[in-house]
Amino acid sequence: MQIIIIGVSGCGKTTVGQALAKKLNLPFRDADEFHSTKNREKMSQGQPLTDKDRIPWLSEIHQYMQSLESQNKDGVVTCSGLKKLYRHILLRGVESDDPNSQSSSKKCLNKSSVLFVLLHGKEETLQRRMDCRKDHFMPASLLPSQLATLEHPDDTEHYIIVDIDNTVDDIVSRIITAVQTS
Repeated sequence: MQIIIIGVSGCGKTTVGQALAKKLNLPFRDADEFHSTKNREKMSQGQPLTDKDRIPWLSEIHQYMQSLESQNKDGVVTCSGLKKLYRHILLRGVESDDPNSQSSSKKCLNKSSVLFVLLHGKEETLQRRMDCRKDHFMPASLLPSQLATLEHPDDTEHYIIVDIDNTVDDIVSRIITAVQTS
């Protein structure tokens, strides 16, 4: 199973993703590794990314997940995945811009083989976490735009929501339970 940890900046995607990958002995990749230099520079200047900026980045993550699947390997990846369209691209690539499309494609990841884990928390908690981060290209000033962009997963997606007001160990345990019951 591919596990994609999603949520706004500051929710703990990297920390949870690394802990989960270690616990399950799976490869881990952080979505930040896939950003272009241009995207990093834009965000570090306090400018939110546009969909046009994000699509190549999401496609790179999709290709990585496809490479794991083609080798029959599981993995853990982080990605903000804020919009349904973004999660659609993570599953299907950029061949179709319709997130409700049910067409099959050999590039498409099987919805049931991908679990989206939305790390969800209160804005105050997220802001506090972002204010404490050092040397990260994503400034705390972009949190409101991320919260405004966030579209919660719906019943067309394979997902769970986990509150970030739990310990990392508790969050990881909840995700493992969800994977085992999937």
